[in-house]
Amino acid sequence: MEKKKGKKGSVYSRRAFLKGMGGGAAGAALATGLLGRGFSAGQAEAAAAPVYAGKSVRFTVNGRKVALEVEPRETLLEVLRKRLKLTGTKKVCDRGECGGCTVLLDGHPVYSCLFPAVRADGKAVTTIEGLAEGDSLNPVQQAFIDTDGYQCGFCTPGFILSSAALLERNPAPSLPEIRSALSGHICRCGNYVKIYDAVATAASRMKARKA
Repeated sequence: MEKKKGKKGSVYSRRAFLKGMGGGAAGAALATGLLGRGFSAGQAEAAAAPVYAGKSVRFTVNGRKVALEVEPRETLLEVLRKRLKLTGTKKVCDRGECGGCTVLLDGHPVYSCLFPAVRADGKAVTTIEGLAEGDSLNPVQQAFIDTDGYQCGFCTPGFILSSAALLERNPAPSLPEIRSALSGHICRCGNYVKIYDAVATAASRMKARKA
């Protein structure tokens, strides 16, 4: 029979019964095998779980050397925000879609929410807090202020850092090049026109300053 009523009128299917028996049998076999080798119940449970050790890493953040022990599961974003208290790096989508968590790693933009902290070992990390030049804002930061290139501000640090990286490798980008360089960022306020204007303004000022 496919179904059978229990004492309290509940209905069980043969499939559910066999599925439960299969899971129970597998669990019992695992526990029995471990216990048969001299493991206690607690040791058997611990032995079934993988063990990951922490790792000591050393890297530079905004020109300051840091040494930490990080777990394999920790992201660079978590280390920056929770352990180093550099909260300018924003946790927005936490899945590598919006760009709000972008930092520079050896000068290249990366999504810190997806980047394992252990991979920062020996690298140089720049966050929005370290972009200023002494007491003066970076030209990109100043341009974002002057052109009203931000609204709510959550996406702004990521946009600024990627823009700074763009101007470092291409001092005079065209509008299509600016849009392409910032294509990995989302502005939920839809302020893209002013953001692109801010990058162009910063490029113009940096060129004039070098002349």
